[in-house]
Amino acid sequence: MDEVEWWEFDTPAEMAEQVAGDVAFVVESAIEAHGGARIALTGGRTPDVVYEALLKKEIDWSKVTLLPTDDRLVPLGDPLSNHAKLQHFFGKTGAEIVSLVDEAALGNYQEAGRLGDERLARLEWPLDLVMLGVGSDGHTASILPGPDFDRAVAGPRERRVVGVHPDPMPADAPVDRVTLTAAAIASARAVMVVLTGDEKRAVVEKAIEAGPLSSTPIGRVVAEVDASIDIFWSR
Repeated sequence: MDEVEWWEFDTPAEMAEQVAGDVAFVVESAIEAHGGARIALTGGRTPDVVYEALLKKEIDWSKVTLLPTDDRLVPLGDPLSNHAKLQHFFGKTGAEIVSLVDEAALGNYQEAGRLGDERLARLEWPLDLVMLGVGSDGHTASILPGPDFDRAVAGPRERRVVGVHPDPMPADAPVDRVTLTAAAIASARAVMVVLTGDEKRAVVEKAIEAGPLSSTPIGRVVAEVDASIDIFWSR
């Protein structure tokens, strides 16, 4: 990790406008540099205002590939699906939206991870941008405590996606997941973290201080990142 820079805002709306502007700049720069942009976007509720602001930017979406940082093993149209969220916001823009989930493997999270990894291997790497969220427990993407945690944060570096069986299961979405690995996230040309509230800020600050010895997923991921990291926070 080269450097972490915090950007603080009084409201989520102010933060969203800045984040959207920075994402648009990364996308435009990537299109100019190599003809297209590949970005991974977080699920959850916090980024909704960011995506609304991003849609107001002048972007050639036909040259953009979008994928979720992680997803739940549910049908692609399910309300719990992060792929469905991206379709909701960006489905009419002309962007290519890539799913991490193969519906043929909904009942087998390890097979779902293998198929997701095969699918992303067809993309050009590295990603131009990864936008991460953070849970109040310090998880990011679907890198969660459980039997697959070590594979997600310290598995083979060529592995881009793994299946995850959370333990304990999150109460709001008690299903298995697929997620980008820490190595896949860390290889991105740009990484940003978007969060709100004092509780999450304290978790992230503690995780960054602990570095690679952190017990929280966000701490382990941040420690792996080669590029500078921008953290956007609002009250």
